[in-house]
Amino acid sequence: MQAAAVSVLAAALALALPQSFFEQWGWLAGSAAWLLCAALTARALRLPVAKTLACAVLAGVASVLGVLADVHWLGLAIAIAAFAILCGWIAADRGRAVAWS
Repeated sequence: MQAAAVSVLAAALALALPQSFFEQWGWLAGSAAWLLCAALTARALRLPVAKTLACAVLAGVASVLGVLADVHWLGLAIAIAAFAILCGWIAADRGRAVAWS
């Protein structure tokens, strides 16, 4: 879900905005887009939004590895994998909480 949302939004932004925008404001636009897509993912998968956004921030921090290596798309792949793992943890934790109720 996150990968699809990020892909669609990235394509729309790439078509709508010039390259110079991303060179100057990409760090802000990318972070905002990532969090917006995470909120959409949380809603679609019925995950707690606050926890999901916290996981998105952690996954975004992990993506810095790819950015520092100057391979932006590697950073995105790392972030999506980390986000998926963390969201799986939220879903599993929620399942355990329901089972104990």
